[in-house]
Amino acid sequence: MSKIIELKDEIIKSDMLALSEEMKAELTRLLNYWSSVAIDHVHGGFIGRIDHFGNKYPKAIKGVVLNARILWTFAAAYRITKQENYKDIADLAFHYLINQFWDKKDGGFVWALDYKGNVASDRKQTYAQGFGIYALAEYNRATGNAQALEYARQLYYIIENKYWDKEHGGYIEALKRDWSKLEDMRLSDKDANLPKSMNTHLHILEPYANLYRIWPDLQLKQSIISLIKIFQDKIIDKKTGHFNLFFDMDWSQKSKAISFGHDIEGAWLMHEAAEVTGDEKIIRSVQQTALNLVYITLEEGVDKDGSLFNEKDGDHLDTDKHWWPQAEAMVGLFDAWEISGNKDYLFAIEKLWKFIKNKLVDKVNGEWYWSVNEKGVPHIEEDKVGFWKCPYHNCRALMEFIVRIGKLNN
Repeated sequence: MSKIIELKDEIIKSDMLALSEEMKAELTRLLNYWSSVAIDHVHGGFIGRIDHFGNKYPKAIKGVVLNARILWTFAAAYRITKQENYKDIADLAFHYLINQFWDKKDGGFVWALDYKGNVASDRKQTYAQGFGIYALAEYNRATGNAQALEYARQLYYIIENKYWDKEHGGYIEALKRDWSKLEDMRLSDKDANLPKSMNTHLHILEPYANLYRIWPDLQLKQSIISLIKIFQDKIIDKKTGHFNLFFDMDWSQKSKAISFGHDIEGAWLMHEAAEVTGDEKIIRSVQQTALNLVYITLEEGVDKDGSLFNEKDGDHLDTDKHWWPQAEAMVGLFDAWEISGNKDYLFAIEKLWKFIKNKLVDKVNGEWYWSVNEKGVPHIEEDKVGFWKCPYHNCRALMEFIVRIGKLNN
């Protein structure tokens, strides 16, 4: 396991402990928001859309990713805090996920339901199966629910048997409900219609690591190691140091865009996965990879106020600040400090947290804004709850920070 650096500077330690207390309060505020506004008390599950101002759209489509991320968030919150009200939300999310999204005929999770719980999109994205594993494994970790583990294991075998490319390695993006070929494999409208992506591979590695914590299967361990090698050999661009985003079947690069949030999220998720394997050689290799990714993000993707820009494509820099890259950067920076002992990463966290508190946290309508522009003005057309707006990024970042600081303090 990687060595946790002892924080001997009492002033910085005091600052980090103070930050941790602020984050505990913010975590409670976020969880209370989701507990109070997101549950669909009429049709079950969770409301598919709540806009910037808090207006609910009870007939909005319900996405499997949102449901799975809510399950992961509240299961993790219960595991860490032992507050029963968080378990109640996790129980609700678990039962709705299994009873409504699971394909009882062919297995796996369908993509979306209408507001009444009928199938609205029966495509089977690899990404969705991955988040199913992530959520179910966390629910098992938190509650010991054996059914959750069994479904998570089924999903692992589905991903390996249905989506794995036997010729070139890696996983394809999507299939039809009956596991036949799907022409339009895009995860969302903004994505390229290509068979392989960084994003999907990252969100297979992430759940596999979580599953391995509760089911230390040798085949699963090899899958994790294989994914790490894919990132190091195929996905990380040897010239730029960034993740490449889209690929053909043979891993030919098909995009030059850079996602700063994914770079720094991937840094700590790869490190986490390596540590789960317990293989010291892999851990050391991935630690250097992680530090390289964090370094290049800080060099090219951070504004003067400490926040992360969204993306860069060629000469065009998207200067919007989306909520999730800021959250992932908090963890990526702290993880880089744990690896290296370089206090500059802690100073970067303090600067970023100040930006989040002052610019991203919506103190009026709750939650965090989806994004703000370079001047810190929120994009009010974006949702607070939606197909892609969920509690997982920001709540996870807060929980990671709280737990890691807690270990230091002990």
